[in-house]
Amino acid sequence: MTNSIDTSIYTAITEAIQDEARRILSERSVIAVVGYTAARRKGSAQPVVITQADDAGKLIFSAACVNNLAVYLTKAKKEIPKGGKIGIVVKGCDLKALVGLLGESQLKREELYLIGVPCAGVLASTAQPARELTGDTIAPKCRECDNHLPQGCDFVPDQRPVTLELAGKYSAEIARLEAMTPAERWAYWKEQFKKCIKCYACRQVCPFCFCEQCLCDRNKPQMVETTPRPAGNTAWHIVRAMHLAGRCAGCAECERVCPMDIPLNLLNRKMAKELKELYDYEAGFEVREKGPLAMYDEKDDQSFIK
Repeated sequence: MTNSIDTSIYTAITEAIQDEARRILSERSVIAVVGYTAARRKGSAQPVVITQADDAGKLIFSAACVNNLAVYLTKAKKEIPKGGKIGIVVKGCDLKALVGLLGESQLKREELYLIGVPCAGVLASTAQPARELTGDTIAPKCRECDNHLPQGCDFVPDQRPVTLELAGKYSAEIARLEAMTPAERWAYWKEQFKKCIKCYACRQVCPFCFCEQCLCDRNKPQMVETTPRPAGNTAWHIVRAMHLAGRCAGCAECERVCPMDIPLNLLNRKMAKELKELYDYEAGFEVREKGPLAMYDEKDDQSFIK
């Protein structure tokens, strides 16, 4: 599949982001803007924090803008200035993460200025940065995105809806796993987790891993074995999947940064599917104080309890 995906809108979005960032910084409506800028490698992009209106011209939006910038607003990150409203550029999946963080009282809406970007997709981690966005080079998460046009933002450069007609990767993989026996599924995940080197890149890039000290770093008492051995690896990934159930925004940053190519977002999407089927709940669309796994309702489905 090599069909080209139209990203011509990204040029106009870049100009609009620059103009808006320049305006809100000049008026001191915000003290900083978190966005994307061109990186050294041709065609690539990286996160940037600007505090001066004169630097607004550095901001860009392209298919290389893969990072979920919501992670820079959590209390575990110290790079963002404190003491005023923060502007942030958000794709649909980034916005879903922010909605979750707002519901968990990690952020306050009145302290944010959201610059939403209509997104036709970003490049997969396996694609060269300068490559054209196509059905082959698009990130797997974008194939199943349900939030191409962020809603509820303070500024959106273009309100035209963005639609993609691509076969989903994760839904097909989940169906394949569900067709296996429990023993076969367990063997599959054991093989995947065996590759883990405990670098914790998945934790560091996740907006919802905002604890200043992770329980997996504690050694008195030790909750999870820290060495990269099968038992400890399995415990780590199961704990993380359960902590993200009903919270994960599907940004797939964990999978993107994993140096061992463990399909972490596949596990998270399976958990999301379970939450939808059991509780009719999808994370990231509504600010809620508690998700379904943090509360009890007498009408909850009990059929899975045996």
